[in-house]
This record gives sequence, C-alpha cells and structure tokens, in this order.
Amino acid sequence: MIKVESLCKTLGRQEVLKEISTCFERGKTNLIIGQSGAGKTVLMKCLLGLMRPTAGQIRFDGTDYQSMSQAGRAKLRSEIGTVFQGSALFDSMTVAENVCFPLKMFKRTSKAEMSDRVDQVLERVNLNGQNEKLPSELSGGMRKRVGIARAVAAYPKYLFCDEPNSGLDPKTAGIIDNLIREITEEYNTTTVINTHDMNSVLEIGQKILYLKDGVKEWEGYQRDILFAKDKAINDFVYGSHLMNKVKAALQRENSN
Repeated sequence: MIKVESLCKTLGRQEVLKEISTCFERGKTNLIIGQSGAGKTVLMKCLLGLMRPTAGQIRFDGTDYQSMSQAGRAKLRSEIGTVFQGSALFDSMTVAENVCFPLKMFKRTSKAEMSDRVDQVLERVNLNGQNEKLPSELSGGMRKRVGIARAVAAYPKYLFCDEPNSGLDPKTAGIIDNLIREITEEYNTTTVINTHDMNSVLEIGQKILYLKDGVKEWEGYQRDILFAKDKAINDFVYGSHLMNKVKAALQRENSN
C-alpha cells in the first residue's frame, strides 16, 4: 500500500500538485486519470522518487519515503518495477538481456537462476522463444510485453505503469491492460497506472484517482465512476469515451 498525505509540488511559480491525499491499494490496479497538464506525471515522478515533493508525505507500507536512510531507499528501489510509456528497452540488448537487467542490479542470484527467471516471465507475457531477438525486431505490443516482463522480473512489491498502452491499437491495448491486471493479482502488487484512456478505466480500473489542475477532483471505484455526481469527472468520462463514439458514428452516417 502507498499512502499519500497532503502532497504538494511547485515547479517555478506554478503549483502543480495541491494537497493531494490518497491511498493506492495493494493487489489492485490503481489508476491516476485526468487530462494533459492535470499533474498525473508529476505525481508519479514524486511516487517514484524522481521528484522531491514541496510538502507532504508518501508512505510505502507505513514508512515515510523522505525519512528513509540511503540504504532504505535503495531497498525500496529494488522493490519497484516500472513500465515506461515508450517501453524504454535497451536497443543494443536482446530481449533476455533487457529482462535480466533488474535481476543483475538488485538480486544476488546465479546465472542459471536468472536465466530461469527470464524464461518464466517471458512465458508469462506470452513471448516464449523471443529471448535472442532485439527490440527493433518486435512489434509495439511485443515491446510493451517485454517491458512488463522486465518490470516484474525481480518480484516487485510496487508496479508503476506510465501510459502502458499509449500508441497501441485498441485490441493490443486491451491485451496489455488485461496482462497488467492479471499480474497485479498474481503477484499481489500495489499497481499504479497513469493513463488518460477511458477504455483502461472501464476495463481494469479498480481504484481510480481523477486529477484536475493539480487537485484531487474525484476518487472512487470503477463501479462508482459512471454514476459520479461530480461534473468534472462526468465531462471527462463521457466526453472522452461515450460521446466520442457517438460523434464518430454520426460522422460516418453523414458521410454515407
């Protein structure tokens, strides 16, 4: 579990995050949603320790990140897996070498054990036999799956995904979303997903945080979001999902 308390972040003269308090639950897919500029990326960078909050606390299973020793922070980093928006694979490394990277960094295991683990996670993401290929030889969806395999190779307690289905066609995006949900349940990770895709919200969003202009505008569960009484969340949900479908259907009808 990750608990955020009164988190603020100022960049220059702009207050990007304003008194954010929330809880990301273990064993669930926790989604951060909102339009561009809402503060999603800054919040995730604060959670990952890439940005220092201006004020507030971030607690990982009860321990405040800012009060951790250097050794404590290093241990926490070894418990975090990250799926980057652009996959961020090393182009000069094979699939197996990419997946093995966190094992070499954080785990003291033999080469045979690392090789077995690489095979396990590649099988888990349905990439059996792709070990020796380079990222350039893979499709976008396959690269995303390699990124997921790398993120979970070292058995993370916390899994962060930044726009994991960005740039993918709807079918492949759905496969990636479902894979992340399955892995979250299988490994019982605290999974935090940064997205603006309403398909992801409706498919795999369990706990949902909606940011608007750096403020927590709405928070709840998937079963609640379609019936929320907050105008901002309604505009986001229906404007970005259902109404776009209606608009596209009308445009197709008018062109015929």
